[in-house]
Amino acid sequence: MPGNRPRGTDSGSLGPKAPSGGSAPLTSRGELKTTRDRILDVALDLFTEKGYDQTSLREIAEQLGFTKAALYYHFASKDEIFMALHVRLHELARGSIDLLEDAEVTTESWTALLDLFIEKIPANRKLIAMHERNRTAFEKLHKDGHSEQHEDFEEKLRRALSDPAIPLRERVRMGCSLATVMGGLVFGGDAFADADSDQLVDELKAAIHDLLGQARKTSRRA
Repeated sequence: MPGNRPRGTDSGSLGPKAPSGGSAPLTSRGELKTTRDRILDVALDLFTEKGYDQTSLREIAEQLGFTKAALYYHFASKDEIFMALHVRLHELARGSIDLLEDAEVTTESWTALLDLFIEKIPANRKLIAMHERNRTAFEKLHKDGHSEQHEDFEEKLRRALSDPAIPLRERVRMGCSLATVMGGLVFGGDAFADADSDQLVDELKAAIHDLLGQARKTSRRA
């Protein structure tokens, strides 16, 4: 059975070799990509272009130049590949949300949290677009048991936004600024596909800074 194969290593002859006379793919940090990472990169392209439901494991394997059986050495199913890409999005948000545990929550620290997330956009626009295109499939994934991590993230955000030590007008604007970022990136879909990444980062930061800066000004006057 394919699902019984050992997975998660790059030993043996199951992974495709680097093209003759060329170099193997590298990560953004200059590290050699594992076969698992290359599978995820190809799946990301196909899920973004064709959609999760319309992409087969055979297509992913063919793009990489090896057999479907070799693919099972690293992933037991297409769902498992999909989940691994979803985890990439979780990791994208984790560093920002962890700031909520390391510092007092204020409009300043909230701005820093959103800034950190926004700065990760240029390298991850395709990942964000893939999640938007396949939203229905991801909702099914959550219903099938992938909810614990989401609940943890949501609890941290709820705890910050419900803190009575923060003035209500600031909490409202903190919530609105989060919605601005998520709406602009995730639910906006392809609306900003033609925008330069650096310009998109600048405009999103300006929007939340205006909103949260106004919250600080009104709080001081109150």
